[in-house]
Amino acid sequence: MKKKLSFFFLVLSGCFLTFLLFFRDGIILDHIGIHLDTPFIKAVEVPDDYSLTDANNNGIPDPIDIVEAARVEVAQRTTYKSTYYAGGYPPDDEGVCTDVIWRGLIGANINLKDLMDKDIAENTKLYPRVGVKPDPNIDFRRVPNQDVFLKRHALSLTTKFVKDDLENLKRWQPGDIIVFLGGDLDHIGIVSDKRAKDGTPYVIHNTYPFAAEVKLTSFKSPITGHYRWKF
Repeated sequence: MKKKLSFFFLVLSGCFLTFLLFFRDGIILDHIGIHLDTPFIKAVEVPDDYSLTDANNNGIPDPIDIVEAARVEVAQRTTYKSTYYAGGYPPDDEGVCTDVIWRGLIGANINLKDLMDKDIAENTKLYPRVGVKPDPNIDFRRVPNQDVFLKRHALSLTTKFVKDDLENLKRWQPGDIIVFLGGDLDHIGIVSDKRAKDGTPYVIHNTYPFAAEVKLTSFKSPITGHYRWKF
């Protein structure tokens, strides 16, 4: 009887581990910081093809500055909390997906709030999530508004991701910003410098309950925007 129970629990554990590995490409494990590659997949080396511009002269390319600043959200597990804040900026340990973007860009000395506030004030009608009068306390933290700004001022890149295509994989580089509009929830994140064994890039984002770094293939909403800052 004990042997049968042991075998049953062994099989159950194996099934559970398989579920964790394969469900949405390991999103549960990735979300809690355990990054495992699916067994038996082919290793793919994707060349770096990001800008080496170092505008803040810190010895690190600006796209990597963006990634490292965004990754702070993951390291501290910034709590997902959607709230209106006087002054616009939430506390350092709180935020939503859009806060990952401006915090990441700050790493390269790019002040997204100031840039967006100015553009929204001058082109209010172009921004779908702005009321009758612009509100600098919240407008820069709306996904559709960030999408409009990036579409206007950043490089627009492919929104088609092909998992086993090296040329396509090269188009997804650290510091890129990805937008998901029109799915279950508008969402946005930053492409990491980390890749899975098969070359799939990870994305730094914030969703309930806290910020995390997960594979791009874990997202089921359609990719509607893919942008790269004009360094």
